[in-house]
Amino acid sequence: MAGVEAPCGLIVMGVSGSGKSTIAEALGQRLGWRFEDGDSFHPASNVAKMRTGHPLTDEDRWPWLNAIADEIGRVCGRGEHIIIACSALKHTYRDVLLRGRDDVRFVFLKGTKELIAERLAHRKGHFMPPGLLTSQFDTLEPPEAGEHVITVSIDETVEAIVDGIVRQLKLGGAKR
Repeated sequence: MAGVEAPCGLIVMGVSGSGKSTIAEALGQRLGWRFEDGDSFHPASNVAKMRTGHPLTDEDRWPWLNAIADEIGRVCGRGEHIIIACSALKHTYRDVLLRGRDDVRFVFLKGTKELIAERLAHRKGHFMPPGLLTSQFDTLEPPEAGEHVITVSIDETVEAIVDGIVRQLKLGGAKR
């Protein structure tokens, strides 16, 4: 990759329905990096709780966040790259995910509640019911500049969003 040194990991974050998995997977394909959906790290008890329409508590989230942080550590320790889709809604969650690392960046997918609610209404086969969107926005603490974050609007095509992220990372691979 041309440009500056690449981070070893990217965490594509935002509320449910913001397009984390779609964007993270497309970004992984563009950069040739491994993609993992953070949802796959949830214990079964978390998935069951969300399926029944109950929001997760911080206590529910700690094992999940630590499992993701462990995976980032393993991959980065091998000198490889990973992109993980993970809501990472609070500053404290992002701190757990980073574990003090400065070689992991966040990509915040920012969108309006109305746009995301519309997307959720058409999504099929996901355990997160649309009714929990309000709790997601209530929990969200948007990342600040000091959190190694790239913020992008979700009000564009997947390709345009990925192009914007790659340009901001200065890694090359953005379509012109």
